[in-house]
Amino acid sequence: MTRTEIEEKVKAFLIDDLEIEEENIFPEAKLKEDMGIDSLDYVDIVVIVEKNFGFKIKPEEMTKVKTLSQFYDYIESKVG
Repeated sequence: MTRTEIEEKVKAFLIDDLEIEEENIFPEAKLKEDMGIDSLDYVDIVVIVEKNFGFKIKPEEMTKVKTLSQFYDYIESKVG
C-alpha cells in the first residue's frame, strides 16, 4: 500500500466516521488540538484502522503520535 493510498483511506474515515471537517485535515494538523479527536474517537480509530489496514494499534505506540503526518507514518510502518 502506498503512502497516497494510506492518506486517502485515513482522510475518508476522518470525514465519514469521525465527522471532521475537510479543511482541518492536513499533515501538520495536531490530532487533539486541531482536529478535536478525543478519547472516544481514539477507540473508533482503533477499530477502523484494524478493519481498513489489518493490524491492531497498540495504545502505548499511539502516545507518540501527535500529528496527522505522524499517524500516516505509524500506519505506513505497520503495513509497509
